[in-house]
Amino acid sequence: MANGSPPERTLRSVSELAAAGLLDESPELEAVARRYAVAVPPAMRALIAEAGDAIGRQFLPDAAELAAASHERADPIGDEAFSPVKGLVHRYPDRALLKPLLACPVYCRFCFRREKVGRGEAMLDEAEIAAALAWIGGHFGIREVILSGGDCLLLSARRLGGLLARIAAIPHVELLRIHSRLPLADPKRVTPALANALGAVEKPLWLVVHANHAAEFTPEGIAALDALRRAGLPLLGQSVLLRGVNDSAGALADLFAAMLRARVKPYYLHQLDAAPGTERFRVPIAQGQRLLAELRGRISGMAWPTYVLDIPGGHGKVPIGPNYLEGETVRDPWGRTHPLP
Repeated sequence: MANGSPPERTLRSVSELAAAGLLDESPELEAVARRYAVAVPPAMRALIAEAGDAIGRQFLPDAAELAAASHERADPIGDEAFSPVKGLVHRYPDRALLKPLLACPVYCRFCFRREKVGRGEAMLDEAEIAAALAWIGGHFGIREVILSGGDCLLLSARRLGGLLARIAAIPHVELLRIHSRLPLADPKRVTPALANALGAVEKPLWLVVHANHAAEFTPEGIAALDALRRAGLPLLGQSVLLRGVNDSAGALADLFAAMLRARVKPYYLHQLDAAPGTERFRVPIAQGQRLLAELRGRISGMAWPTYVLDIPGGHGKVPIGPNYLEGETVRDPWGRTHPLP
């Protein structure tokens, strides 16, 4: 902790972060904060020792965010091209992604939707929600609806429960899924009312928890996850491979082990999406493959995520993990080759 006990409110400006001893004010950082939203809740603030550590690097603004590389895009995975109505993305035949709000409990400096979240109209209004649900209702191939954005767990229990009930009432929708950072980033928001609202959904509802470092699994965060699990939600984990945060075999092994201890199944390890100003986080794919190969045989198969790339431009998500087949031979976890049967 950089400066005494953590505050009990979310820090939302460069001046507040500076007053907390987390960074030094500068015109460059103020320019970053004007362009990309800033929020560091108490639970994450308590874990930051300095701006460059694994937690601070994820959440504290940096002047490097003002420099966009030539390959970076405002919409790196092509959401807009697959958005038939406001707040809805339909990229795959059997799934639709709904973004009911574009606000988060904490703003990641590498976010692939950083040009949208935390700015302007944060929440879809009732007419926009109705239009999105009507579109889903009219497309009978959609079996799963994913709520992302933004972080829908910021909605009130009443509002979120009502939205989930309306989605679950669509006959051909069989599964619901929520992607969220909230249980670990701001665990006090996981109230009994929220857990009850999620547990009351009559169709299968999965929660995918975003975490990038083992330290994010605090006792309070684990308790919040446990409350959601006890409400009936299966828990999956997703992470982004980030330089300076988890780009070592040891850091990844610790992260995935922390997930399993919290009863969270590691699901996806994402290659960084090329959003503007995120180059400082990029780990080359070849290095990511080597890291995953180092973990094979070192961690439980239950701890093994699928390493994936969301192909820029909206062409879909594909696995890019290490390949163990080499012609007529197969490579074992320790690098030795063996003839195929």
